[in-house]
Amino acid sequence: MSIEISVFDPGDPDDAEEWNSYVERNANTNPFFRAEAIRLQALDTDTTPHMLAGFKGQEVVGLFPVFEYRKGPLTAVFSPAPFSWSCYLGPTMVNVDKLKQRKADRRTRRFVEGCLGWIEESLSPVYTKFVAAYADDMRPFVWNDYQIEPGYTYVVDLEGTEEELLKRFSSDARSNIRNAEEGGYVIEEGDGDDVVRIVERVRERYESQGRPFHLSDDFARSMYETLPEGSIRPYVCRVDDEFVGGILAVESDTTRYRWQGGVKPDADVDVSINDLLDWHVMRDGLREGLERYDLVGAGVPSINRYKAKFNPRLETTYTITSGAFGLDLLVDQYRKMR
Repeated sequence: MSIEISVFDPGDPDDAEEWNSYVERNANTNPFFRAEAIRLQALDTDTTPHMLAGFKGQEVVGLFPVFEYRKGPLTAVFSPAPFSWSCYLGPTMVNVDKLKQRKADRRTRRFVEGCLGWIEESLSPVYTKFVAAYADDMRPFVWNDYQIEPGYTYVVDLEGTEEELLKRFSSDARSNIRNAEEGGYVIEEGDGDDVVRIVERVRERYESQGRPFHLSDDFARSMYETLPEGSIRPYVCRVDDEFVGGILAVESDTTRYRWQGGVKPDADVDVSINDLLDWHVMRDGLREGLERYDLVGAGVPSINRYKAKFNPRLETTYTITSGAFGLDLLVDQYRKMR
């Protein structure tokens, strides 16, 4: 039986409800896959969303949300949306791990080629760019002349007791955490105002380094307020009720993602605020029965030194591109002007 590709509209309540039911049943997703998150990402980036789902009969076999960007006569397709600072999107298969290899290969190829065929026929892009974190089999893209570039992230397994988790960290991380917890620093989950504070602190850090930062306060706060409770968790550190640092964590059924924050605090403090923040995100995730803490990125040596102190393992992501080189830079310029 062939794979049929259906297209869902995040603005249609019935489509959104059905799509979200597939997202909720698939372990290889995160809250940014939800229809309301897709809609917000499209509004923030002035793109048109298309939520592609593959079906084998009545069984959903894969999900692939994409964003159509038009500039004059040119069309590009992205997942996640261009320069959206979104958490992971891209294609994801459903329950393929339960299949024998021959069936898994066939199902994956038919789903991917069905999506690519729909994109080509319906949108005719001159450029495509997907970032895949939930798909290990890149062969269908290679067979269809897409370019594949590996990327990397660090993941901490949340297992054992709290003390066993802490003991796996480097000695300086353990000391920093224990010293900070004895120093009167308060770590807590904040609110929508704290979401904005964290984003603004990251923006200040980027601007001080002369680097662009496209994530808007309104988008981050809208995600916090629109997604189900607990999907976006603003962890903040306060000293005498004053905000000194924070991390925005995204939470799925199995994983917490270090989405934004964790920059060097401006306040003159004598402890490692970020060590303490990351520890609380991990510790609370362990208490809630989550399996992983994705530190989101392992490609910058100077930052890797910090992340590696938590004894993570390395995982691979993939950037998949096809078409006119440089169009993504045109989109970047457009985003800067906005």
